[in-house]
Amino acid sequence: MSRDLKIVSAAMLTWGLGEGMFYIFQPLYIQQFGADPVLIGTILGINGLVMTVGQIPAGYLADKVGRRPMMWASWIFGLISTWVMALAPSLGVFVVGLLLYGITSSVMAPLNTYIQDVRGKWQVGKALTFTSAAYNIGAVLGPVIGGVLGERFNLRLVYYAAGVIFAISTTIIFFAGKDIKEVPVSKPGEVHLLKNKRFLGMVVMIFLVMFAAVLPQSLAANFLQNQRGLSLSRIGQLGALGGLGSATLMLLLGHLPSGAAMLIGQAGMGLFAALLWKGTGLFWYGAAYLFLGGYRLIRAMTLALVQPVVRAKEVGLAFGVVETVNSLAFVVAPILAGFLYDWRPISIFPVSLGVLVVTILLTLGFTRWNKTGEGPVEVEVPDEA
Repeated sequence: MSRDLKIVSAAMLTWGLGEGMFYIFQPLYIQQFGADPVLIGTILGINGLVMTVGQIPAGYLADKVGRRPMMWASWIFGLISTWVMALAPSLGVFVVGLLLYGITSSVMAPLNTYIQDVRGKWQVGKALTFTSAAYNIGAVLGPVIGGVLGERFNLRLVYYAAGVIFAISTTIIFFAGKDIKEVPVSKPGEVHLLKNKRFLGMVVMIFLVMFAAVLPQSLAANFLQNQRGLSLSRIGQLGALGGLGSATLMLLLGHLPSGAAMLIGQAGMGLFAALLWKGTGLFWYGAAYLFLGGYRLIRAMTLALVQPVVRAKEVGLAFGVVETVNSLAFVVAPILAGFLYDWRPISIFPVSLGVLVVTILLTLGFTRWNKTGEGPVEVEVPDEA
């Protein structure tokens, strides 16, 4: 493993610890400000929209000005916005901090492009899933700590603690080395990204899969507290199991072809929805959250899926487009989840299961089409970072 990949992994580990402390409790904290399920879903949907708009510009800038400056800016912005949420005296101010935090998700395209550049001899999928696993290892402890702090004190304290941990993570990322500039080599048959039919087909399929993966988890914490009577500490323990499942799936399945890994991830999310729907005790809820790792596996593999079919000079832009689509799922899915929850809370899970069945079939069909399609470009990526 290269030096810079170790630094990124350490920064992701600590960020996962901090974000894991409050992420699963975010809908519950918004609820404490007096928001109903529809408003909670709308707020989360708007946050998803904010997460969406910065992805393509960030990916484009990563190709033009470098990945490392974009990473540094996002880490600093995330640190500041977390303290805005921690100090917020009202729902309005908290939402401002939440939306500012959403902007930091634009780091994904520069970050993942940087990981590709510094991965050394590792395959792209393995490098991406390893750093994501580092994040999720941190996310194993985060929800447990957050649940204990929230139950013994209050959820606001969780954001204070996360702000301190993010300061440590930001310090670590500043030790990352310069990203490596590849010299693009033109080849016969190359086409612009937006004329690349295989890439565009992948983008459509990725959105549908991500929507199906986000829907069942959007208001799961609210369901477990309000309908199943679980305490904050119990929900935090479930979140830790989710982080453990994510890290395990990343480490075990990161070497698989991206299409196969995405199918496994969707199957995992189907089990997550089914177990929350039909489960009647903490054991079954714990099993459900172990399978929540399917979401992280899907998200990492969306990038590995598109990387081989785009030109080297457009990788950052392509990753930005994919992350835009990934984030767009966070716009639509929480809003639908909010309406389903307001109508009948448990309905979220059978609806999600049905959508996942459809996307699994679509993924199978797309994988077969992709194997027989003519690739517009084959990108050579050097083995050494």
